[in-house]
Amino acid sequence: MDKSKFFERVGWVGMVTSILMYVFYFRVIQQNLSGHPGDPLQPLMAGINCTLWVCYGLFKEKRDWPITIANAPGVIFGFIAAYTSF
Repeated sequence: MDKSKFFERVGWVGMVTSILMYVFYFRVIQQNLSGHPGDPLQPLMAGINCTLWVCYGLFKEKRDWPITIANAPGVIFGFIAAYTSF
């Protein structure tokens, strides 16, 4: 396998694991809503970080879809997890 194929595959695996990482905020949100709020700082920073990465991926001259797709759930779930922890 040549280097470009290898890095393409690593990129897609990274995208999938990133999506899963942010989707698992769903459990944190459930705990927050059930009366066990957590610390809002980490999910808030994740939401901000993911927003920056989504903007980077969308506004590059050649759009970077794996970065955009991988970080989009973090925008949604990061901010919801932070909001529900107050």
